[in-house]
Amino acid sequence: MTQPIVVGFDGSESSRQALTWAGQEAAIRAAPLHIVHAQPPWSPDVLLAPEATGWNADAEAAAREQLGQAEAHVRAGRPQSQVTTGVVSGPAGEVLVQAGEGAQLIVVGSRGHGRFAELLLGSVSLHVATRASCPVAVVRQPPAVGHGVVVVGVTGQSGQETLLDLAFQEAALRRATLRAVHAWTHPGTITPWTVEPVVYDVEVVGQDEALRLAQVLAGWRDRFPDVEVVQQVVHEHPAKALVRASAEADVVVVAASHGATRAVLLGGTTHAVLHHARAPVLVVRG
Repeated sequence: MTQPIVVGFDGSESSRQALTWAGQEAAIRAAPLHIVHAQPPWSPDVLLAPEATGWNADAEAAAREQLGQAEAHVRAGRPQSQVTTGVVSGPAGEVLVQAGEGAQLIVVGSRGHGRFAELLLGSVSLHVATRASCPVAVVRQPPAVGHGVVVVGVTGQSGQETLLDLAFQEAALRRATLRAVHAWTHPGTITPWTVEPVVYDVEVVGQDEALRLAQVLAGWRDRFPDVEVVQQVVHEHPAKALVRASAEADVVVVAASHGATRAVLLGGTTHAVLHHARAPVLVVRG
């Protein structure tokens, strides 16, 4: 059985955008879609309750009505879609992470109905992106038109196999061009004890970085011969380069690192891209 796609839905505009994008992804992948609404495990009518005793029945009914509308929205353009829904008690981030176990993808909006909705990236989105066991798509504003381009940020260093595998699969799935963006600010060091030069020729270093990127991609081109690959090497901060590239992308693929805190798990570049990208961002652990 094809692994499902899980999407979080709370009725907010951001979650509606995520729902629309998730429905499209389910169609592309011929995958079932599971729409999840997380319900706080306490009654909103009882303030400062000493412990949770179950959610309000009216709130649950309202949530199920919203899910019914969400399911109808997905089926409107694709009547044969496999769609299921569920209302689950618990914090939204944890609910979605658990629902995503065994899924091929979790889709979330960039922010929800929280009291800090004005923030660029909501706490639920951040939690899911750093904790989920499967790739997570954070949808801010789906592209108005398809660009036929998947963007991936490549460091040129080891340890990006999972990222590149997903990026090439996404490009193959969409029959899209894969734009591999490699941004550098200083000459790359060959060994941990190599000292970066104070003065260097930008053009020469750029050629070296382009060669490094080509070497990284060589094996992947062989594995995915039908995927057109465009290399883009730029002398600027990686986050800035990826955000710029996102304006002409259908999706941007970035990596989350391993670490003890959310900031470490995401990394500065991925964190910035999630906040500012102009296309859905697909985060993969590894």
